[in-house]
This record gives sequence, C-alpha cells and structure tokens, in this order.
Amino acid sequence: MSELRELYQQVILDHNRKPHNFGPLDTANRHQEGFNPLCGDHLHVYLRLSADDVIEDIHFDGSGCAISKASASLMTQLLKGCTADEARQRFAGFHAMVTADNDAPVDLEAAGKLAVFSGVREFPMRVKCATLAWHTMKSALDSEATDPITTE
Repeated sequence: MSELRELYQQVILDHNRKPHNFGPLDTANRHQEGFNPLCGDHLHVYLRLSADDVIEDIHFDGSGCAISKASASLMTQLLKGCTADEARQRFAGFHAMVTADNDAPVDLEAAGKLAVFSGVREFPMRVKCATLAWHTMKSALDSEATDPITTE
C-alpha cells in the first residue's frame, strides 16, 4: 500500500503542475459548472459529444486544490473516445472506489490509473475534491446540447 501512496502523491503533483486538457473547448456542445462550497474548488467541464454519443473531446478549467485538478486532468484523458454510457460507468466505478471503506480492497486492474485516488477515502473531506470533476462531467452529459462555445 505504501507504493500506491507514493504513486498517488506523484500523480497528484504531476497532474496539478501540468493538467491535461486544461482550458475551454471552443467546439464543446455540452458544458457544466461545478463548485464545492466546502473548500472553494470551482471548475467547468466542456464536452464535445458526437451524434452517436461518443465523447470526441473533453476539457476542464477552473481553480481548485491539487486533488481536484489532478482528478479532472486524469478524467479527461480517460474519457476521450468513450461513449456516454461508458463514461457514466467509469463515474460509478470511480465514485464507488473513493467512497468505499478504508479497508476495502482496490481492484487495481479495473481501476487502472484511477487507483491512485483510492487514498482519498482515508480523508472524507477530500472525497468531494476528487469527485467534483466527475459529478460535473456527468451533469454535462445529462444536459441539453448547446451550440459550440465561441470565445472572442
């Protein structure tokens, strides 16, 4: 478990310093805002969902703690190319993992790279940080399609 903790710390630091898919997505046709009033994390998730419900692209922006940014960064990497249903399943699996009992085993194969976030279950206040982007993504998937966002 100590190896997983070390990996957790490294992944969090790397994705916080250089988040992937960070910034608005001009071609997004779904958008949602997420806010955690307990700690002040505030982000936006932008999706471009195809007519056949495939996430063609996904970005995020905003401000938050290292856990929040790292979770959003990793989420965007993992969900590109997934169908909306696959993204919802990944959300459910991630949520179940981070809210499980501290001593519950982590299925490393099923969790993949997300396994590093299993450590947040030891800190209940940080679970909301890790799941904010995921809840926001799910809300964006469930929202009505919009015209692509234009920045001027």
